[in-house]
Amino acid sequence: MTDNTYYLNMAKNVLMEIKKSVVGKDEVICKIIMAILARGHVLIEDIPGVGKTTLATTFAKTLDLRYHRVQFTPDVLPSDILGFSMYQNKTGEFEFHPGSIFCNLFLADEINRTSPKTQSALLEVMEERQASVEGKTWALPDPFFVIATQNPSGSSGTQFLPESQLDRFMICLSMGYPSHQDAVSILKGEVWKQAQERRRVLTAEELKQLQKETEQIYVHDAVYDYIVSLVEETRKPGLFAEGASPRASIALLRMARAMARLEGRDFVTAQDVQSVLKEVLGHRVKLGTRARAEGMDTAECIRELILNVKSPRS
Repeated sequence: MTDNTYYLNMAKNVLMEIKKSVVGKDEVICKIIMAILARGHVLIEDIPGVGKTTLATTFAKTLDLRYHRVQFTPDVLPSDILGFSMYQNKTGEFEFHPGSIFCNLFLADEINRTSPKTQSALLEVMEERQASVEGKTWALPDPFFVIATQNPSGSSGTQFLPESQLDRFMICLSMGYPSHQDAVSILKGEVWKQAQERRRVLTAEELKQLQKETEQIYVHDAVYDYIVSLVEETRKPGLFAEGASPRASIALLRMARAMARLEGRDFVTAQDVQSVLKEVLGHRVKLGTRARAEGMDTAECIRELILNVKSPRS
C-alpha cells in the first residue's frame, strides 16, 4: 500500500487547485474528494447563485479526466444522455452514437429541472456504470462518477427527484452563502485571477489506484456493527418517518474509509463514520411526526441519532 503521505499530498493538491475558483468551502471540497475516492456520486443542493455549478465545473477541469456537462431542461431527452443508433446507408447497419454520459465525470447541472423520464435514464448508469440502449448494453469508462446540482425542491420549474435516484447519490451537500470576506474577494475579482492559474492534477490511472487502495482500509467488526446499527435506528418510529436503505450502509462504509485515508490512517474509527453521517443520510431519510412537531431539522435529528446509538471504542 502506498505511503499515507501520498494521499494527504494528493488531497492537498486538489484542494488548493479547487480553492482558486471556490473560496471558503474547504469542508465541502474535501467531502467531494472523499466521495470520488469512494467511487460515489455527489448531489449539490442549494439556492441559485452560491457556486454549485462553479464548484462542479472546477472539479471537472482540475481532475485530468474526460468530462461532459449537460444543462438539464424540460426538453432534454434520454437519448441525449445515453445515445442512439442511426442507420448508415453505406454499411446498411445501425451505428451507435454514444451520448454525453460516456465520460469519466458527468456534470448534471440543475438535474431536477428535467422530466422524470430523463431523470430515470441515469438510474442504471449510476448504479451499474453501464447504459442499455435499444437492447444493447454499453460499459462506461472507468473511473466514472456523477456530480449533479439542483435547486431546492419547490423552486420554479423543478421536479422532485425520486427516492430511487436520490439513494444512488452517495452524499448530498449544501454550499451555503460565502462569508463576508470571501464575498469581498469575489467582488474584487481575486478569485477569477487565481482561477486562471488553475492546473490539472490527478490522472485517471492515479485516481483508479487511489480508489483501489481506499477500499483496502481496515474496518473492525465493531465498526461494521456500528454502521448497521446507525442505519437501523433510522427505521424506528420517532425521529424519521422513512429510514435509510442498505445502500446507505454501504455508502457510510465507503465514505468512512475515504475519511480515514485522507486523515492519514489505514483503519476506520467511529468518528470517521459520524463525520460523514449527515452527508450520507440527510437526503435518504424523511423526518417523522415527532421531529416536525418539535421543529427539528435533518441535521438535528442526525445528531440525536448519534447520541442514541452506542459508539464502539476507537
